[in-house]
Amino acid sequence: MNTQDKQELAKKVRRHSVEMVYGASSGHVGGSLSIADLLVELYFGERYCEKDRFVLSKGHASPALYATLALKGFMKEEELKTFRQVGSPLQGHPKMDADLGVDMSTGSLGQGVSCACGMAIGDRNTQVWTILGDGECQEGQVWESFMFANHYKLSNLCVIIDYNDLQISGKLSDCMTIESLADKLKAFGFNLLEIDGHDFEEIQRVYANAIDENEKPTAIIAKTVKGKGVSFMENEAGWHGTAPNQEQYEKAMEELK
Repeated sequence: MNTQDKQELAKKVRRHSVEMVYGASSGHVGGSLSIADLLVELYFGERYCEKDRFVLSKGHASPALYATLALKGFMKEEELKTFRQVGSPLQGHPKMDADLGVDMSTGSLGQGVSCACGMAIGDRNTQVWTILGDGECQEGQVWESFMFANHYKLSNLCVIIDYNDLQISGKLSDCMTIESLADKLKAFGFNLLEIDGHDFEEIQRVYANAIDENEKPTAIIAKTVKGKGVSFMENEAGWHGTAPNQEQYEKAMEELK
């Protein structure tokens, strides 16, 4: 699959994410749009295999995960319309369901990466991936997990940090700074990589690096844009957990055509 194909898939992930949040009148669209490229490369790139495990530690970005899994064939795209509806398996935060391709229940920030560490130490022959939000890195449990990963040399673990520099309350630096994140991760013993989280060539390169690493856990700081792809949502903290109205929905879908 070439870069253009991946970009088109990522656009579909973003369209579905906006549709789901609009249809449910609730959900988290900004952080879903920011990780679309990271998920597409993960699930459709040549380095990912069926034995791999993925944990969406920032569970509120479930629309992007569900959309990716639907495009991968775990469910029909029509089922995405049931997002957050009573009786639907597609709840606001992921619920573990092997048939749907959801490897772990998440939602309480900081806990998903701990689960990923457990998976990685439980089967060192399995590559485990997890995506965290940058604001999530303010949680103490995240750093306990990082210490664990370093101590047990979980080289089959790759931690991807969606660094869009915004959380529900605003900019990270105004809430609780996590800088210097790169220096901290290096000090915690990680194989550290920094990229543009919307550049497929860079994403592919660092994913390959993570798989080839056989001594340390890998951490990828992916610089992203919250609300990526929709002009009025980009870099706006207000779109962290807000559903678009009909006018906004139509404009967003037009931009993602």
